[in-house]
Amino acid sequence: MGMTITEMILAHASRRERVSPGDNIWVSADILMTHDVCGPGTIGVLRREFGADAKVWDAEKVVLIPDHYIYTADEKCHRNVDTLREFAKQQGIKYFYDPGTESYSGVCHVTLPEKGHTRPGEVLFGTDSHTCTHGAFGEFATGIGNTDAGFVMGTGKLLLKVPASMKFVIDGKLPKGVVAKDVILRIIGDLGVDGATYCAMEFAGTAIDAMDMDERMTICNMAIEAGAKNGIIAPDAKTIAYVKARTDKPFQCFHSDADASYLSFRHYRAEDLEPVVAMPFLPDNVSKVSALQGHKIDRVYIGSCTGGKVADFIQAASVLKGRKVKLDVFLVPATVEVDHALDTEKIDGRTLRQIFADAGCQQPAPPSCAACLGGPVDTYGRCNHGEVCVSTTNRNFPGRMGSADSATILASPLTAAASAVAGVLADPRQYL
Repeated sequence: MGMTITEMILAHASRRERVSPGDNIWVSADILMTHDVCGPGTIGVLRREFGADAKVWDAEKVVLIPDHYIYTADEKCHRNVDTLREFAKQQGIKYFYDPGTESYSGVCHVTLPEKGHTRPGEVLFGTDSHTCTHGAFGEFATGIGNTDAGFVMGTGKLLLKVPASMKFVIDGKLPKGVVAKDVILRIIGDLGVDGATYCAMEFAGTAIDAMDMDERMTICNMAIEAGAKNGIIAPDAKTIAYVKARTDKPFQCFHSDADASYLSFRHYRAEDLEPVVAMPFLPDNVSKVSALQGHKIDRVYIGSCTGGKVADFIQAASVLKGRKVKLDVFLVPATVEVDHALDTEKIDGRTLRQIFADAGCQQPAPPSCAACLGGPVDTYGRCNHGEVCVSTTNRNFPGRMGSADSATILASPLTAAASAVAGVLADPRQYL
């Protein structure tokens, strides 16, 4: 019996010939990422368990990316960043993307691939649940808590249970108006938020093959919303080209054996898929947009690790081009690189930034997580009392984007933009 790609990577990282679901193994980490929310706690665990003067296991493999609460007057947020800054200096951390300097980048899950930290065949741990994003690059990537991260920071290893794999094959060509966000929301709607608990969600098929890396990141990013341990897509020529353009470090590609064993298998015909949204207050509360057209909304938010990449803004601009929005539209590029792309990417001769400005959107905010996680009261785009927001983010729990009685509707950039033009929830196919 063969192994899945997840099992192969974990076998390699544990120096075993093979592993099976349920095995408890010691896994060597290639990268540990932490940010301003969880970084101070992780550092505290390192110092408590290994000593006040403990050194990280490898100063080039610990990546510090402040991103969550950056553009705020909140002193506690500033203190967290100061803690990371001091730690990076003490430890000689090579990769610290410091706010207020030229090295600052933005959202960790988009920064990691842009800066060459995501590589096929490797193991990446991060103190953020959406670390599963990086499975899009053919690596095992998963979120861990501060305690586990503190242990990894000190030793470079973690005791891990091998997850069972579930395979999702999407074949065919996606129809007009349907993008990666619709695909993963549909899958989560079918599974439920606990339908893949502690499993590896492996995505394949011709529709996945046709996606660029931004779209594949969207697919893997939301695996955690079905409870998965990780999401993963086998590397191909697109993956290798992306990675080699950003790092010269060697890597090894793995692919599932033809006779690999899966816990379950689901097949989707791309042609059968439609634009969908997840209504409040769970990511599995999924419905077709066509059935909900006209639903009242108050604002639109386009940003986050899920929906603030270059491809996401291109999708939104393709709808907004030549049109005006009827309500507030908040734009938050995930990273500085994405922000620059607003001035270089063009549709019909106009830059994305020009298209958004002409449409009447709010001026794009500086790159960060911003309102995706609510944040302090001065956070850009934060939802107010009773507001309903159509958002390209990944979670719609109560109060997720601000006020406890606000509500978030998860949607693709196409659907978000169409809704901004209509002033109510709208089907993007009418605007393409």
